[in-house]
Amino acid sequence: MDHWNVLLISHVTAALFVLAIGPFQILRRRRDRFHRTMGYLWVAAMYYVCVSSFWIVTAGHFTWLHGLSAFTIVTVTLGLIGAIRRDMRSHLRNMIGSYIGIAVAFIFAVAVPGRAIPELLAEDPATAAYVAGLVVLCVVVVFVSLKRGGSTSARGGSKTQAELATGRAASAASAGLAERADPADPAERAERAEQRDGQPAAGRSSW
Repeated sequence: MDHWNVLLISHVTAALFVLAIGPFQILRRRRDRFHRTMGYLWVAAMYYVCVSSFWIVTAGHFTWLHGLSAFTIVTVTLGLIGAIRRDMRSHLRNMIGSYIGIAVAFIFAVAVPGRAIPELLAEDPATAAYVAGLVVLCVVVVFVSLKRGGSTSARGGSKTQAELATGRAASAASAGLAERADPADPAERAERAEQRDGQPAAGRSSW
């Protein structure tokens, strides 16, 4: 268990988080604030997985997995740049490629005997179960928090739009009352002035 230090456990936790939310991000059609927030979390976790892998070596030397980590850093960065530049085609392709890369690396790390993860599963299954449960809990908390925040924002936006519509209707009604109170027709204005003064406007004489 000595080699299962904080770095290795956090590496596995971040990798499981990336694998858990990746399909949702890729397959979900809406590209709203929820997608962007989850995307930033996914990119941060992906960078951590790739960079931390260079401190996790087998038999004191690097393997092809470290080369895959370097390549994945490039594809994640290109995908992030594509999103910033609104190039959705480049963004989607690079993010899918990054997800496939980390999925292949995870399968290899889990399935090949002698690797750290299979040793953990064999020697300390309780720790492995704890890490998996922690990842599931983190994903659920993030999803629920962002969903609740999105729903609150949507209700606030609907309320604001309703208030604006009410204000516009009130303004229009006030304008209509003003028009009726001060007619633009000169003949009607003269008639109202006549009614106020008690004599015809055209027939007034000065003594």
